[in-house]
Amino acid sequence: MELNDVIKKRRSIGKLTEQVPDRQVIEQLLESARWAPNHYRTEPYSFIVLSGKGRDRLGDAYGRINQEALEDTASEEERQAAYEKGIKKAQRAPYVIVVRLEPSSLAKVVFAEEIAATACAVQNILLTATDLGLGAIWRSGDPSYHPIMKKAFDVSEEGLVLGYIYVGYPAIEPQSPEKPPLNKLVTWVSD
Repeated sequence: MELNDVIKKRRSIGKLTEQVPDRQVIEQLLESARWAPNHYRTEPYSFIVLSGKGRDRLGDAYGRINQEALEDTASEEERQAAYEKGIKKAQRAPYVIVVRLEPSSLAKVVFAEEIAATACAVQNILLTATDLGLGAIWRSGDPSYHPIMKKAFDVSEEGLVLGYIYVGYPAIEPQSPEKPPLNKLVTWVSD
C-alpha cells in the first residue's frame, strides 16, 4: 500500500477478534517505532508488550485504580466488580503495547518534545499496523498517569505511561470520518 493510502486508511479500531497475530508481526510494529524522530536523539520511548496472562499486569493496575476511586462505604462486591472491570479492560485485545516515556536529564531537552517524539513512535506503530492489516487503537486517560500505573510498569516519577496500544485483527470495517477541507486548516503566508 502507498504511504498516503495508509495514512488515509488508518483508523482507531477498538473492536478486535481473538485471533492472535504472530510475534514477528508485533516486532515489525515496534521496529517502525524505533525510527521516530526525536530531538537530540534522546529516544525517550520504550514499550512493554503484553499478551496472554501478561495482560493481567495491566488489568491488575486498572483494577486497583478502580477500587481506589470507590467511596469508603463501597461493599466488597462493589470492590470486586471494580477490580474485575479493570482486568476485563486489559483483555480487549490479543496484544497490548504499554507506551512508556522516560525524559532525558539533559538540560537542553524540552519535555514537550519528548512527548512529541513518543507520539511519533506511536503513530509509526499505528500506520504500520494498518499497512499489515491489523486493527489498533491508542488509549490513554487518567489511569495512565496514576502512580499505581507508573509503578506497575517501572516508570519514574518524571516519566509517563503515555497510554496503551491495543492490537489485533479488526472485527469491524472502519468507517472514514469526514475531514475539514484543507483551506480550513492552513493559512499561507508568502509576503
